[in-house]
Amino acid sequence: MAIIVRLDRIMADRKISLNELAQKINMSNVNLSNLKTGKMKGIRFETMNAICEALDCQPGDLFEFTKGEE
Repeated sequence: MAIIVRLDRIMADRKISLNELAQKINMSNVNLSNLKTGKMKGIRFETMNAICEALDCQPGDLFEFTKGEE
């Protein structure tokens, strides 16, 4: 996939664990882990909003587009 999820990088920068973030945004650990590892095929704006609010970041900080990579 050409979209790379950078959630792990932001979480490390903010020194927040998967469990702590999952609790803050009211999401299961499994679903958040799937998002973090890029295994999800989509994300709701509501979820992105909650993540951005909890991590004090922008949506563009969470994702990177790499042209030509599939």
